[in-house]
Amino acid sequence: QVQLVESGGGLVQPGGSLRLSCAASGRSSSNYNMAWFRQAPGKEREFVALISKTGGSTEYADSVKGRFTISRESAKNTAYLQMNRLTPEDTAVYYCAASPGLYLRNSLRNVGAYNYWGQGTQVTVSS
Repeated sequence: QVQLVESGGGLVQPGGSLRLSCAASGRSSSNYNMAWFRQAPGKEREFVALISKTGGSTEYADSVKGRFTISRESAKNTAYLQMNRLTPEDTAVYYCAASPGLYLRNSLRNVGAYNYWGQGTQVTVSS
């Protein structure tokens, strides 16, 4: 079992950047595929980015491709989401998630593929 804690959210102006962190405790995070999802008010939780257990493979939602970068640092048991060129449409609560299964890139875009979730961190993009 793994526990996930997100940090790094906040208020940023359009065009700005933020880096979110997801610290894992319990079982080593290297046993899990890690992902970021987000949920805006009144909307369903949506996939943002995914990284494999080794960090060798990544996937992104079309809406963030080229602006966001997911990474992980096994020594620190931490995953990151670097967010650049933020827009008001990126405003949401961002959640970190972990899945111990195979790296199935299509399945892992779905909320139901994840066993473990963090509590979320708010990102607000506004002038």
